[in-house]
Amino acid sequence: MSAAAAPPLSRADYFDPAPFARRRAELFSRMGGSGVALIPNARERLRNASNPYPFRSDSFFYYLTGFSETQSALVLANGRALLFCRARDEREIWEGYRFHTENARARFAVEEARPIAELESALTELLAGQTDFWYAQGMEEYWDQLALRALKTARAAEQEKRGAPTALRDWREPLSAMRLRKDAHEVSLMRQAADIASAGHARALRACRPGMTEYALEAEISHEFRRRGADGHAYNPIVAGGVHACTLHYTHNDAPLRAGSLVLIDAGCEYRGYAADITRTFPVGGRFSAAQKICYEIVLAAQEAALAEIRPGSSLDLCHAAAVRVLTQGMKDLGLLSGDVDGLIERGAYQPYYMHRTGHWLGLDVHDAGAARRVNADGQEVWTAFAPGMTLTCEPGLYIPANHTTRELAGMGIRVEDDALVTPGGCEVYTAAPKSVADIEETMRQAAELDLS
Repeated sequence: MSAAAAPPLSRADYFDPAPFARRRAELFSRMGGSGVALIPNARERLRNASNPYPFRSDSFFYYLTGFSETQSALVLANGRALLFCRARDEREIWEGYRFHTENARARFAVEEARPIAELESALTELLAGQTDFWYAQGMEEYWDQLALRALKTARAAEQEKRGAPTALRDWREPLSAMRLRKDAHEVSLMRQAADIASAGHARALRACRPGMTEYALEAEISHEFRRRGADGHAYNPIVAGGVHACTLHYTHNDAPLRAGSLVLIDAGCEYRGYAADITRTFPVGGRFSAAQKICYEIVLAAQEAALAEIRPGSSLDLCHAAAVRVLTQGMKDLGLLSGDVDGLIERGAYQPYYMHRTGHWLGLDVHDAGAARRVNADGQEVWTAFAPGMTLTCEPGLYIPANHTTRELAGMGIRVEDDALVTPGGCEVYTAAPKSVADIEETMRQAAELDLS
């Protein structure tokens, strides 16, 4: 048998290597224009026996290459990018086409592409005469051992010649700072991910009926994600009916949905590596009860207050503070808390009903790279100020335990989450699934009417 000769036509045929080349050049500049950096890819993991988990590239590696095959690594040296990948062999008969060294150089706009088997010896040679070796220790034992062997060999061979690196530096800090602000290429992909994820949530609204299972509703979302070209889910989806919504990361998704209850869906797709992250909460039967509507609109108002804080110069902490103030007032109005709002916030009295932060960075990872806080010139820890290009979630919630004495409120969990891009004038909310009480109820009413027609 011969190996596969050419890849099938797919969206990969429209791959543009230019943004990745620009990022590599910027990273090398942040390295001071010298030194050697090793950025390895993730390694394949077995699910059970001989069955691997679906492979996904490491986000740092993908950010610099766009390359999505296992057994690969990137080396930056002397302003050049060297991609190490698998050579062509008979495994293509089983696994399909791979971008072997013959095609990878041109396709991914790197200066060289070499077999992955040559990585350690090549790295040893490239380290000769350098002072700094950029490598992120502790990410993967296999790569740690390879990197340190190459460094040890280079030092032994060069101790009486040009020398070898004496400083081991971590590229995660400069690369995380780069990933914090999205370029135009990333923004376009994140908008597409948000559009697909929004459509998935809208489909779930239309499909939801009392008596169906949480996993059946999950299947509706998964179908829409894949039908529209997503890679799949960006994280394990949460489909939590009734009291299950009070478990923040509930993923069993195996219970029936009951009339009169709410269902919380936290699900986002991944599109060409980039994540969307949306949460919607809505009534299983299509109409909010009076108590559900009051609680839902408190959360919605908290989100609106937090979104108003997303602008250059603000921060994740200020968004959180805005949401907490509205939620705490709402908890007081509901009778969950009593006292002065400022005092309740200062004491953290709201935390039994709202125990998580209001947002996080979003990008190649659903909890994306980039420091939420940093140390300023005076040595003080401060929150990272928003700047155009940063992308984050906004997701306040309200969770009332099942043992609460007020029956109408007991076991109610509500969260509303959208994705936003910081712009020069404020923010752009990417996500567009129905969110207001009126829009949710109307969408569900129209779907129910179609079922009866």
